[in-house]
Amino acid sequence: MSSFFDKAKEQAQNALNQGKEKIDEVQAQREGGGLLRRLGVAYYNLSSGHGDEKAVQDALDAVRAFAREHGDDFLTKAAASSSGPSWGGKHAA
Repeated sequence: MSSFFDKAKEQAQNALNQGKEKIDEVQAQREGGGLLRRLGVAYYNLSSGHGDEKAVQDALDAVRAFAREHGDDFLTKAAASSSGPSWGGKHAA
């Protein structure tokens, strides 16, 4: 009988671990998305005459540090899942 409970306990622990991994992944994607937005805002402000190069460099350094820790694919996923405006998937030529 304990074999049944051991298997059930193991399955429950595996499910819990998978859920935690998914939560960690989603949180990392959100963090990456926030860093990309911060970089975009800093660059936009600089290009419109309202920002400074230090803000852009600081934001870029944060994105690079994130990429070293989580990998570049997290940034790609974060950018793809960003809840920003949709432009129809087409870029102006």
